[in-house]
Amino acid sequence: MDLVWLVPITGVLAVVFALWLARDVLSRDTGTPAMQDIAGMIFEGAMAFLRRQYGTIAILSLVVAVLISVLVASISEGVRTIAFDGKTLQYKDIVVAPMREGILTGVSFLLGAFASGVAGYIGMYIAVRANIRTAAAAQNSLKDAITVALRGGAVSGFLVVAMSLVGVSGLFYTYTKVFGISEFIAPFLLVGFGFGASFVALFAQIGGGIYTKAADVGADLVGKVEAGIPEDDPRNAAVVADLVGDNVGDCAGRGADLFESMSAENIGAMILGVAIAAVTGHSEWIIFPLVLRSFGIIAAVVGLLTVPFFARDEAKTIKNPMSALNGGYYVVSVLSVIGLYISTNMMMGVYWSPFFICGVVGIITGIAFVFITQYYTAGSWRPVQEIAEASRTGPATNIIIGTAVGLETTAATAISIGLALIVSFVVGSNAHIPNVPEYTTGIFGTAVATMGMLMSAAYILAMDTFGPITDNAGGINEMAHAPSSARDITDALDAVGNTTKALTKGYAVASAGLAAFLLFSAYLDKIKERLGIPLTSELPIDLSSIDVFVGGLLGVMLVFVFSSLTIRAVGSAASKIIDEVRRQFRENPGIMAGTVRPDYARAVDITARAALREMIFPGILVVGLPIVVGLLFRFLRDAHVTVNGQVYEHASGWLAVSGMLIIGTIGGIMMATFFNNSGGAWDNAKKFIESGGGDGKGSEQHKAAVVGDTVGDPFKDTAGPSLHVLIKLLATVTLVLAPLFVG
Repeated sequence: MDLVWLVPITGVLAVVFALWLARDVLSRDTGTPAMQDIAGMIFEGAMAFLRRQYGTIAILSLVVAVLISVLVASISEGVRTIAFDGKTLQYKDIVVAPMREGILTGVSFLLGAFASGVAGYIGMYIAVRANIRTAAAAQNSLKDAITVALRGGAVSGFLVVAMSLVGVSGLFYTYTKVFGISEFIAPFLLVGFGFGASFVALFAQIGGGIYTKAADVGADLVGKVEAGIPEDDPRNAAVVADLVGDNVGDCAGRGADLFESMSAENIGAMILGVAIAAVTGHSEWIIFPLVLRSFGIIAAVVGLLTVPFFARDEAKTIKNPMSALNGGYYVVSVLSVIGLYISTNMMMGVYWSPFFICGVVGIITGIAFVFITQYYTAGSWRPVQEIAEASRTGPATNIIIGTAVGLETTAATAISIGLALIVSFVVGSNAHIPNVPEYTTGIFGTAVATMGMLMSAAYILAMDTFGPITDNAGGINEMAHAPSSARDITDALDAVGNTTKALTKGYAVASAGLAAFLLFSAYLDKIKERLGIPLTSELPIDLSSIDVFVGGLLGVMLVFVFSSLTIRAVGSAASKIIDEVRRQFRENPGIMAGTVRPDYARAVDITARAALREMIFPGILVVGLPIVVGLLFRFLRDAHVTVNGQVYEHASGWLAVSGMLIIGTIGGIMMATFFNNSGGAWDNAKKFIESGGGDGKGSEQHKAAVVGDTVGDPFKDTAGPSLHVLIKLLATVTLVLAPLFVG
C-alpha cells in the first residue's frame, strides 16, 4: 500500500483543522467592553508592528533571492544525474543547467520566505484574538480557559506544520512531475526553500525578540521596581507594548523558527535518503520524511483534542494546568510511535526495524527534553526554588545562582543529544542494506531520529503559543479589573505558560542539535556532489587541519558576537522605554492617581522603531560571515584532501566553512541552552515568590527576583531563540552556496 497519498491529505487536514480551531476560538465570549478596549489596543499594536517588520523583511528577501540566483548561476557547473552501476554511485550527464539551477534556487528561496511569513502572520492574528477570549473564559473555569488558549495556540502550530509539509512536498512534486527532474536530484534543488524559511525566521525572531523584551524590561523596572505598582497595571505606559511584544516575539517569531526547523530538516533528511534510494532504486527513502511528518499531524490532532479530558475541574477549582498539557503530549507521543511503526514497516521493507528504533530514540529524546526543561524552569523543582531562596539576600545572589543554574543545564542537553545521535547512528549502521555502507545508513538513522522527534512539532508549538495568549489574558484581566478568581486562573496559566515557552525552546534546541548533524551531513553530500565523490563514500573532516580549526574558531566567535548584539539591542531599546515611562509619570501626576490614561501608543511606537532598526545588522552578520570566510579561505589558502586515494585540490574554502558550521553549531546549542533555561528559571523564581513560595509581592525578596527576571528576559526571549535560527541558517546558507566554496 502506497503511503504517499497521506502527504497531501494530511496537509489539507492540518489546514482545515486549524480553520476549525480558529472558528471555535473566535466564536467564544469576548468579555466586557473594558476588556475589548484593551484587547483592541494589543491587536492594533501587534498587527502594525508585524506589517512594518515583514515589509522590511520582504525587501531584504527579494534582494537576497536575486543575489542567490546570480551567484548559483555564475559559479555552479549544473546538476548531474546520479546512477548506480552495480558497485558505486556515479555522476552522469548534466540535466539541470547552471542558469536553470540558479532560477529554481531563487524561486524556492522566495517560496520558503513567503510561506514562513504567512504561517507566522496568520498564527499571530488568531493568537491576539484568542487572548481576550481566554480572559473571558477564565471567569467561568480553568478548563474553559485552557481549552481556548491551547486551541488558539494550535492554530499557529497546525498552520506552520501544514505550510512546511505542503511547501516542501509541493515543490518536490513540481520539480519531479512537472519539470521532469529526477527524484534523486530534486532534493538538492529544494535547499533554497529551507534557506528562505531560515532567512525570514532569523529576522522575525530577532526583531520580535528585541521588541518584546525591550518593552518587558522597561515595564518591569519602572513599574514594579521603581513605582511599586503591580505587573500589567494600566497606569504603566509600557504595559500595552509589553503585551504586544508577547505576540510578535513568542507567536510570530517562534512560529517562523519552527517552520524553518521542519522545512530545513525535512529537506536535509530527503538529501540523505538520496544515496540509499539511488542504490536500491526505491524513492521511498527520499519521501519517507514527508510521510512521517504526516503521521505526526494526525497524532497532534488527536492529542490536542484530549487535553480538555485531562483538565476536568469542578467549577473554578485550580488544579495543575501543566498536567493536562502533559497528558495531551503523551497521547501525541504514543500515536507517533504507532505512526512510525506503520511508515517504516510499509516503506522500508525488510530493513524497517533499525530505522523504527531510530525514530523511537528521537521521540524519547523529545520527551526527555520536556522533563529536563520542566525540571530547570518550573517552580516545583530545586533549581527555581534555589534561585528564589537566593533572592532573600539581594539581586546579586539571585543573579549568581541563576547563572549557575543556566550553566548546569548544558550538561543534560549535551548528554541527551549526544546519546540520541550515537544510538541512532549505531542502530542505523546495522541496517545492512546491500551495497550501502554502514556509514550511510548510520547517518540516515540520525535523520530518522530527528524526524521522529519533530512528529510532535504541531502540539509543541501550540503549547508555546499558549504562553503569550495566557500572559495577555492575565494582563487584560488586570487592566480591566476582572474578578480576583479570574485573575487567579490566568496567573496559574501564566506560570504554566512560562514553562511551556521554556519547554518549546528546549525542544527547539534539541531538534537543532539533532538536525545539526543531519544538515552538516547534507552539506557534505552537497560537497561530494560538486567534487564528483560518490555519495556513499565517507568524507572525513580533520579537526587538526588549520582551515577547519580556524573556521570553527570563527563559528564560535559568531555565536558570542551575535548574542552580544541582540542583548545590547534590548538594553538600548529598553533604556528608551524606561525614559519614556518615567517622563509620563513625572509630567502627568494624574497617571499614578488613575485619573489620566497613559500614552500607550507612544511607547509602542518607540519599541517598534528600535526593534526594526536593531534587527538588521545581526541578521546580515549571520548570513554574510560564512560567505566571507569561505571565499577568503578559497582564494587565500590552498589545502588539499584525499578521499579513496583521490587527491582533491583547492579544498580550503569548503573545509573552513565545514569547521565554522559544525563547531559554531555546537557552541550555539550550548549558548542557547544557557540563555533559555537561566532566563526561564529567573522568571519562574519571581512567580514562585509571588504565588506564596516566598515573602510575596512587594517584599525585598520579590524586588531582587524582579531584577533577576529582568536580566533573564533578553536571554530567554531574544538571544536564545535567535540562536536556534542561527544554528540552522548556518547550515542552509552553506548548503545553498556550497559551490561558491569549492575551488
